[in-house]
Amino acid sequence: MPTSLPPTAVMPPQGASAVTPIAFVQAILLAYQRRGMNPAGALAQAQIAPAALLDASSRITAWQMERISDVAMQELDDEALGWFSRRLPWGSYGMLARASLSAPTLGVALKRWCRHHALIADDIILTLGVAGDTASVSITEQHGLGALREFCLVSVLRNILGVACWLIDSRIPLLGAQLPFAAPLHREVYAVLFSGPTLFDSAPAAIRFDARYLALPLRRDERALQQMLQRALPLTVLPYRRDRLLVQRVRQALAAHPAQTHGAEALATMLHVSPRTLHRQLKEEGASLQSLKDEVRRARALELLLRTRRPIKQVAEAAGFQNEKSFMRAFKGWTGQSPAQFRQNQQGLGTENP
Repeated sequence: MPTSLPPTAVMPPQGASAVTPIAFVQAILLAYQRRGMNPAGALAQAQIAPAALLDASSRITAWQMERISDVAMQELDDEALGWFSRRLPWGSYGMLARASLSAPTLGVALKRWCRHHALIADDIILTLGVAGDTASVSITEQHGLGALREFCLVSVLRNILGVACWLIDSRIPLLGAQLPFAAPLHREVYAVLFSGPTLFDSAPAAIRFDARYLALPLRRDERALQQMLQRALPLTVLPYRRDRLLVQRVRQALAAHPAQTHGAEALATMLHVSPRTLHRQLKEEGASLQSLKDEVRRARALELLLRTRRPIKQVAEAAGFQNEKSFMRAFKGWTGQSPAQFRQNQQGLGTENP
């Protein structure tokens, strides 16, 4: 996505970590070379030392990547930075965002984005697909992308993911990503570029995520779009933090294995977030891991008491309690009754099974 910042001196943030591979900068320089233009000004504004270009292991910060991309897009008048057979003039991706803005849900917005992208660039085709509970955005290469292939495919996927997150004001954790080229020397960077596992030598280029995000309504308007376009590149460089479906995803994970204790670390690993992020985002949504555990345990216990004749001890174990005593104490707090009293009072309300 483009920005409208003028190419003037901007101070970088202090203490930022350098993660982005220098190979992506080399790809931008190749676009300059093909146009017969000098990239020295862009490199200077991004504070990228010439020596870094000679070391394949060099890394730059997110700010530096944002800066050189911003300046290059303006100087080349190409928001695709040389990826395609024709330039994408300044404002092309902003036009796609505006066309998607009136969609009722993220799914409709992404369908529009994919369809309209083909109108501005026919070198690739973007496709939104759904298989079961998994959604995907894939890229079909219509023409060879040459030396810019990696940078193009990664950028296009990161771009649409960033826009999708912005449209619904939520992080969309990826279930995985796949790319049709061999693992590069900087393969470890892909753990940052795409959450979830990344497969190489796997065509087509694609990202996968929970299909429930497609049903979320958009939370942006024209005013928000104008503000975002003032500095849009961070959407493709930095990960979105808030996850509007996190509570639902945690609840589902807990319910899938109710007998497990579900420590924060194991659950966070399952959901592809850090334990700290898990607790922070649940708090932002007005929930906590303990409250969700109690909710799932309560629902499981009530179901077993109403619909089976299992002994109380077995119900406690199946609901995830370590012993019958702690279960009885928790259950009385939920209902004001012991499990046995509750079952007796509710006789006949459910179908009893062995």
